[in-house]
Amino acid sequence: MSAKRIGVLTSGGDCPGLNAVIRGAAKTCWKLGYDCIGFLKGYEGLYDPVQYITLTPQNTTGILNEGGTILGSTNKGRFAATCGVSDRIEIKRELLEGVKCTVDQLGLEGLVCIGGDGSLAIAEQFHRFGIPVVGVPKTIDNDLSATAFTFGFYSAVDCATDALDRLHTTAASHERVFVLEVMGRHAGWIALHAGIAGGGDVILIPEISWTFEGVCRKILEREQQGKKFTLIVVAEGANLPEGGLVGEHRDGAQARLGGIGEIVAREIQRRLLREVRVVVLGHLQRGGAPTTFDRVLATQYGAHAVRLIHEGKLGEMICYQPPHMNSVPIREAVHRIREVDSNGAAVQAARALGISFGGGTEQASPFLVPAREMTIDDVEVSAEFTLEMAESATAEALAD
Repeated sequence: MSAKRIGVLTSGGDCPGLNAVIRGAAKTCWKLGYDCIGFLKGYEGLYDPVQYITLTPQNTTGILNEGGTILGSTNKGRFAATCGVSDRIEIKRELLEGVKCTVDQLGLEGLVCIGGDGSLAIAEQFHRFGIPVVGVPKTIDNDLSATAFTFGFYSAVDCATDALDRLHTTAASHERVFVLEVMGRHAGWIALHAGIAGGGDVILIPEISWTFEGVCRKILEREQQGKKFTLIVVAEGANLPEGGLVGEHRDGAQARLGGIGEIVAREIQRRLLREVRVVVLGHLQRGGAPTTFDRVLATQYGAHAVRLIHEGKLGEMICYQPPHMNSVPIREAVHRIREVDSNGAAVQAARALGISFGGGTEQASPFLVPAREMTIDDVEVSAEFTLEMAESATAEALAD
């Protein structure tokens, strides 16, 4: 093996595109003269016992379009660094020393850590301890603030959109209300994009307050228009009208969100006496092949992550800021959730189409400009303009 090596690992929940990053990083390593090794089972493979494989053209061929990760992953274990939405847990010093020993013994120039907010919080602690790392933003939730898109997001949106396409036909046939619950944790990106792409009628997300009355009003409004079915997309992390999240709250770990779709359905059924069905996509959004966009994005992330190590830019996370691949310190990327802008372009477009966000009073259209009341100044300007026009017309008539 050559003297120079770079390590790669995948951590946290899996998503489409992980193998594309691994492949992109490995192929870039070989071109630059590095050997590339992949650690198994996320951060757990770095210490006691150390578990890794050498990545070769043979074991990375054909993985570009495969879902999952050939290295394995985990979102729990000894290296967990996140509890709740933003609370951080310090990793034990003996683990950090063990990882540093592994990195030194293997002669790694750097370690590519592929993960979301929680996984990159671990990478940040590694960096502070002197372990050479760079980060790659991975999450279907698209909630990392420093990058325009995380890979895996559009594949999850594609899955949810396909579900809405299928639900549309059965909902219309049976004149039913369908509630589709999607992932996203504390950000509504998947629900928003899938709701728009899949023709949803109501979208409920964490960033916009909503009420059961607002949801029911939209259903009745559609019925008055002759549309006897309604598609509702709800993000798993949407807060209930009275406040609070739905899910399993666990001591010392992040809450396992889920179940809000069933609550929304029951309340609609109770209030309107309509037949309501619930579909929870769950981990279907994490599986399967990555979309074309995610393959391209993930490949770029893998290649440019190796570039950062080669250039000595350690402690940085690669980020997509169209049209460029830039980087930011990992610490800047993991301390703030990137939320949907409640008055952003996508939300405005959805409202303009008549999509409800479950509010008490939905706007007719965000693009309507309210008529401005005429002031005394307006009257004076109008009178002066009219007088000037009259004088001009008189002068032209006399000239003729």
